[in-house]
Amino acid sequence: MEIKLDDLTGTKITRLIGDHLQNMGEKSPPESIHALNLEQLKSPDITFWSAWEGEELLGCGALKELSKDHGEIKSMKTSPDHLRKGVARQILQHILEEAIKRGYQRLSLETGSMDAFEPARRLYTNFGFTYCEPFANYVEDPNSVFMTKKLNIKSLLFKLKLLV
Repeated sequence: MEIKLDDLTGTKITRLIGDHLQNMGEKSPPESIHALNLEQLKSPDITFWSAWEGEELLGCGALKELSKDHGEIKSMKTSPDHLRKGVARQILQHILEEAIKRGYQRLSLETGSMDAFEPARRLYTNFGFTYCEPFANYVEDPNSVFMTKKLNIKSLLFKLKLLV
């Protein structure tokens, strides 16, 4: 799998983001949808990556800078044909590594509270994210859960060294 910066202009990524927005619309009430559209994802404070195997799009994820020491995970989505193959895990690992390179002390996210979002919540919990209060401009919402992770640079560098 190759994870690369994406300018959000390709037809495959456009289709995947469209599917992501449609899925959010089916699972969440409009006031609880925090997924970003293509134009919003092109904001200068967001870095967007896509994961590929040859010409096949596997998934995507983004990192939004909230402050010099706090980032937010956005638009994590795995292509339907590649669910449960470790795509989201690898994209999340990539985002965590980038957040640490940037010197972030904390990484946070919002996801749904409904059963359909259980696999996402489990993934984030397995990576050490814990539930927290709303952050940034979010407010309490029964359809949302908020998670955060303090980034420990020393332990991640040790872990990465073991993987090499």
